[in-house]
Amino acid sequence: MADATHDTRAPAQRQATPPGPCAMVIFGAGGDLTKRLLMPALYNLSHEGLLPENFAIVGVDLADMTAESWRDSLLAMLKSFVGNSESESDLDHVDQESWNRLAAHMSYVRGDLTSDDLYHALGEHLDRLEDRYKTGGNVLFYLAVADRFFGPTVEHIGHAGLADEKDGKRWRRVVIEKPFGHDLPSARTLNKQVLGVLEENQVYRIDHFLGKETVQNIMALRFGNGLFEPIWNRDRIDQVQITVAEVVGVEKRGKFYERTGALRDMVPNHVFQLLAMLAMEPPVSFDAASIRAKKAEVFASVKPLSPHDAVRGQYGPGTVQGEEVPGYRQEPDVAPDSATETYVALRLYIDNWRWAGVPIYLRTGKHMSQRTSEIAVRFKQAPYAPFEDTEVSTLSPNWLALQIQPDEGISLQFEVKRPGPLMELAPVRMNFRYSDWFKQEPNVGYETLIYDVMIGDQTLFQRADQVDETWRVVQPVLDAWAAQKPEGFPNYASGSDGPVEADDLLRENGHYWRPVRLPDHRG
Repeated sequence: MADATHDTRAPAQRQATPPGPCAMVIFGAGGDLTKRLLMPALYNLSHEGLLPENFAIVGVDLADMTAESWRDSLLAMLKSFVGNSESESDLDHVDQESWNRLAAHMSYVRGDLTSDDLYHALGEHLDRLEDRYKTGGNVLFYLAVADRFFGPTVEHIGHAGLADEKDGKRWRRVVIEKPFGHDLPSARTLNKQVLGVLEENQVYRIDHFLGKETVQNIMALRFGNGLFEPIWNRDRIDQVQITVAEVVGVEKRGKFYERTGALRDMVPNHVFQLLAMLAMEPPVSFDAASIRAKKAEVFASVKPLSPHDAVRGQYGPGTVQGEEVPGYRQEPDVAPDSATETYVALRLYIDNWRWAGVPIYLRTGKHMSQRTSEIAVRFKQAPYAPFEDTEVSTLSPNWLALQIQPDEGISLQFEVKRPGPLMELAPVRMNFRYSDWFKQEPNVGYETLIYDVMIGDQTLFQRADQVDETWRVVQPVLDAWAAQKPEGFPNYASGSDGPVEADDLLRENGHYWRPVRLPDHRG
């Protein structure tokens, strides 16, 4: 009989249960986001049995389509992902039963987002669906539209009475994509506009990065293991690096990117959300209110960035993964003298007890040498007195790296004795990969988040005050960059790790960037 005190077998995994009845209205039903991410996520939820039994999907768009033609276009896109390693959806086949279960509940309403007539027609359509699907009057409105429509669409929803929860007898929730604002003033204006119609508990500001398993595992790693939390502070941590590198360029999004740039596109949302989960204090529980309060504390503690602590870059022509690619200024819909950054590196500090004095480096860019998203924590080096006969200048630091994509996992680099008669140290790595331990289901990053909206869990969604604080941090840099055109653009070749100025930023502190391209993408 096994000794229970030493039984390492994991308990049986708890199974998620389908949400309660609801309808999902997708504004922007014919758009790229719906086709490439939302519908694959809904298909995956259908395949896993995690959609409500009483469920309806309503597509809303200006495009002249029918429910049938909309379904056909989505199925064609889904099938194009099968065996396509470049797609977000890692499908080996489309299960017809799972698709049919989803398609049977789909309908379509055509109309102009700026017209009151659309919302009245939508309300009548939802009433008819209630008779058929028994959704309980619960509706999830998903704004898969350009950001300029966020505020007006919410106001139209309110004017048509579609946001009314009728004394708690039904729920109405609105999912808003990024970018949530273009700077601090516009973010505050949008929050005021949205919260003039909805209560905060009805608003779900989404960031699909937070749907990835390794991002959610940051809290489990920190707070579920006595090994890490005692050393997770300024006494033992030397620096932190967060990297979100992409090999793709702006593709066909030149018009969007020209008015956005890398800083606005990635930092106040994706990158800062990673920072919050890494740096937050332990919550009293894992409920939404506790976790979101701790995240807000992190952002409130970050000092506003100085332009001296920021580097911007723009890619020129080069070679990415063996293929010759053009520079940013040669991309469609991009000005030939564009000053828009496609790369940004930042050095920031969190002004609280845990992190005081610890530099935190952030970087994100397009057309870099490798696709990777990583959080790397470097620990302070141990005293070398016992190793006086070892060339200590060659000793590698201890790094704990959390790989978010493409190969989700965790690695730890540390020193061991090299075999032989001499006391010599050598760096080694221990690697954990999710795929080695757990069955990997197809996932585009939206599945968990859509499910959470349906069950009313706001843990992984930003609160209004969090949005304000993230823009507050970056606003001085946005203002400085707007006032002065960059010199020397383009300043990094496509397929490289970024501009040399980013290296200089770390060199001021005696630090250096981890290579973007690492053996096995880990460690």
